[in-house]
Amino acid sequence: MFELSGSVKVLDSAAGTRLQHEPVDFSRVLAAVLAEVGESVAPTASEIASWATALGAGSGSDASLSEAALIEQIASLERLTAAASASQARCSVLLEKRIRERRADDAAVRYGTEGDAERVGIGPRPVDPAVEAGHAVALARGESPSKGGRLLGLAKALVNEMPHTLNALAAGRINEWRATLVVRETACLDLEDRTRVDEAMVPLYAQGGVGDRQLAAEARKHAQRLDPAAAVKRSRRAMAERRVTLRPAPDSMAILSCLVPAAQGVAAYKALTLAADSSRVAGEGEHERRTRDQIMADTLIERVTGQKRAEDVRIAVNVVMADSALVAGSAEPAVLSGYGVLPAQIARDLILSSLGSGAGAVLRRLYVAPAAGSLTAMDSRSRTFPTGLREFIALRDQTCRNPWCEAPIRHSDHITPSARGGPTSAANGQGLCERCNQAKEAPGWTEGTIAATRHTVAVTTPTGHCYTSTAPPLPGTRETIGHRVEFPGGEYVFHTAA
Repeated sequence: MFELSGSVKVLDSAAGTRLQHEPVDFSRVLAAVLAEVGESVAPTASEIASWATALGAGSGSDASLSEAALIEQIASLERLTAAASASQARCSVLLEKRIRERRADDAAVRYGTEGDAERVGIGPRPVDPAVEAGHAVALARGESPSKGGRLLGLAKALVNEMPHTLNALAAGRINEWRATLVVRETACLDLEDRTRVDEAMVPLYAQGGVGDRQLAAEARKHAQRLDPAAAVKRSRRAMAERRVTLRPAPDSMAILSCLVPAAQGVAAYKALTLAADSSRVAGEGEHERRTRDQIMADTLIERVTGQKRAEDVRIAVNVVMADSALVAGSAEPAVLSGYGVLPAQIARDLILSSLGSGAGAVLRRLYVAPAAGSLTAMDSRSRTFPTGLREFIALRDQTCRNPWCEAPIRHSDHITPSARGGPTSAANGQGLCERCNQAKEAPGWTEGTIAATRHTVAVTTPTGHCYTSTAPPLPGTRETIGHRVEFPGGEYVFHTAA
């Protein structure tokens, strides 16, 4: 609970409904929140929820504020955001500690003595508590598990190794992103050197007016001065993280990125530029109409896929679209697996281009439940998912089904494990990325399906928090999607138009 200065009004969770309809003195609420955040006693979750309700309700009552007052409010809200980030970091580190304690207690009960508790690793490899904690942080913050892991790593660095940077964040002198930059630039240092950099950054934090580049450069300078080999360590670590990624871009485009060692990247780019220059010199007809950049992009696709022409894409990449959009000219958008929504005309052009090039297009009928807009069921007597059923689940789910995770599907997995009688079926199957498939095996985590118009999975954590994930609607359907997060004592429900 907290009390507004100069008033006897007290905000609590029950006041949330009233605050949505009555004017709120936004400045006083914000001042009270900042004062409470600065106190040594940590606020409760219900108090924080009350602040969020009060601040949200007060956002429409500021029309009378002066220009100067609005600037002060914006600055105070930024400070509050930074302080909240620092508090989240402390909570995240403590959460991992609690998970480790719970694991140790469970193991001690199971094996009889504390010494025997270490035998918990015998048998199936247990999920790393840090992975479980990162997964829990991601769900709590509405982020992907990958980002949840990074946020937990940031939190541990700030809380355990860089107290001055954490204090600067808590005081609002830097934001979470700038704290991330400093942590990133010192990642290869040992604890002693990292602590020295943390201390050396204090004057810069106090100075104010320092941007992202200057802050990162200063941290990098201190790191390299203390450990000249740090740059080599960073390079070796970065080389181990080389990868190729794909993400959607506007206007039916995609960004295919390749993170590789600098020399390899330069060599690949040079090869593409030489190929483009040669093509423009010797080319005729179509080649004369393409720009240098277009030829480089086409050459990359042709060399990677082995196609004669970049546009000769075989539609085994799965374009899901309504039959009315395919043959009757409907404007109903299609879905390209691994990408997302495409305009109907772009999907038709893609299919026609494939047919015209001789690459071919395979049409497969998918049966949809009219009211729900979901694929009809498919099952198997096998304990493993056969190819057809895996494809069915991948087309239905499109990306990893864990809440807020949009990673590519790597595994088809039983929601209720087959060892506990779960069938190998579309209803009991889900597409998961590798990280989420591993995290779901952590002790105390359970999953199940919920009766709904579309396939819905509920993930329940050891703390009793429940998060749901609903399969996206197929082309040709219209309905409202409800995203629900349950927790002991209440729930939040978010609705978006499908």
